Amino acid sequence: MSDATTIVVGAGYVGRRVIEKLAVPGTIELDRTASLDLDTDVALPVALPASYCVLYTVPPAIDHEQDLRLVNLLGMLEPAPERFVYISTSGVYGDCGGALVDETAAVRPTTARAKRRVEAEHCVQEWATGENVRLYILRVPGIYGPGRLGLERIRSSVPIVRESDACPGNRIHVTDLVSCCIAALCGDAAGGIYNVGDGDHRSSTWFSQEVARQAGLPPSPETEGGGAARRSDDSRRVATSRMREQLGVTPQYPNAADGIRASLL
Repeated sequence: MSDATTIVVGAGYVGRRVIEKLAVPGTIELDRTASLDLDTDVALPVALPASYCVLYTVPPAIDHEQDLRLVNLLGMLEPAPERFVYISTSGVYGDCGGALVDETAAVRPTTARAKRRVEAEHCVQEWATGENVRLYILRVPGIYGPGRLGLERIRSSVPIVRESDACPGNRIHVTDLVSCCIAALCGDAAGGIYNVGDGDHRSSTWFSQEVARQAGLPPSPETEGGGAARRSDDSRRVATSRMREQLGVTPQYPNAADGIRASLL
């Protein structure tokens, strides 16, 4: 188990919870509120320790094909860290016709966001190889949890695609994603690519209607598609056996209904 200092770059919804869960003195938080702007800065606002690990949660900017924020950060990491944990997306697999996909599947991104993530994965992989850094890439689906249940959309009666047209769902409760991040930062698992998810592939339509039911709200109107209810062109079920068996994380919320209930408390 690593006892190196942890640096969390991007202390937002996930990063902040990782810091709270670690509760280790000396953990360093770097984001815009901590005087780091990866769009413009050329140096870190802190001195790097001799031994440290990095969790990177910052999304690529939408106005570049290359993730210049990531490139900028990697150029600042001297000396290089022992480990680097990069939060990617399961969207890199693209449309798989509803098939179960594991980490050996080819990436076929169809959206600009997913294409940027593929480029970023390649960038950090090349850097990690050159610097002899143990790299963990977590391919993450939709993240939900307290404050991230889509309640405002439900209250506003925004239409959703009807269940018969909906694709399989892939999601992870933020508590379980935090466990994956900490396992990668501190555990004994080999570096590599890990799909992250709860294994509950019920659709986003089911999820929205279950949130409404548990919150005591009217169900969202279901339509054939179009507008706000447009059906996703990407259909897949993300396999997570490597997360469970090698990274060593068993989700606390394998049933999303339980995760919704905990998020509403």
